[in-house]
Amino acid sequence: MAITYRSSNPVLNNKFMAALSGVETMTLQGSLRKIGFLLTLTIISAFATALVCFNAGENMFIYASIFSVGGCIVGLVLALITFAMRPQNPVALMSLYALFEGMLVGGMSVVMEAYYPGIVLQAAFGTVCITGTMYAMFASRIIRPTPMFNKVIGGLVISIFFLYMTSFVLGMFSGYDVPFLHSSGPIGIGLTLFILIVASLTLISDFGFIEAGVKNGAPKNMEWYAAFGILISLIWIYIETLRLLSKLRTFIQD
Repeated sequence: MAITYRSSNPVLNNKFMAALSGVETMTLQGSLRKIGFLLTLTIISAFATALVCFNAGENMFIYASIFSVGGCIVGLVLALITFAMRPQNPVALMSLYALFEGMLVGGMSVVMEAYYPGIVLQAAFGTVCITGTMYAMFASRIIRPTPMFNKVIGGLVISIFFLYMTSFVLGMFSGYDVPFLHSSGPIGIGLTLFILIVASLTLISDFGFIEAGVKNGAPKNMEWYAAFGILISLIWIYIETLRLLSKLRTFIQD
């Protein structure tokens, strides 16, 4: 049965659903198990990356940079491959994605913790609180993932993605950057806060997709895609929380 649901996550939409099939149907418990599996892989990879970096001594920042940049690039490529190929059994691709994103999270966390002691624990706690808050708002229907809501959030997600890609390309090949994106002034802090809000709201769409999938009997393998969408949102929220906290600390210190 087709699911008439539009998500802000490009991995979770009607066209994507139509290309997938299965005999067993999607369940909430199955989705939660797969979310737990991918999240566990990410956390293990992040801890392993951090351990390697801390044991590198004076080369810690070099190792952290290699892990974070490498994890980001490979993770992005794997996500694009998953979206383009739409495999019936995406476990291998998504597991690899989780491992490489763990490298990104671990490397970035090492650098941030070195400059701002205690920030990693604060960001992790913030991510948990944001996730719980978004679920409470979804469950109580304070915020509903209507088609218009998902369309707006999806458009903002794509715009932010291209904003970061522009910043990356400019940083690699020129001495310029996107104004205010990485600055610690009031505008830069406001921009990061806005991006964090958008990242948080993607969870509403993700929760709605799981609910719609279970209700309408989506194929069993859509549990993996639902888990994949949740993982992308959680990693994005954690990274933006790190960035916001670091900007706030720098602003206060200055």
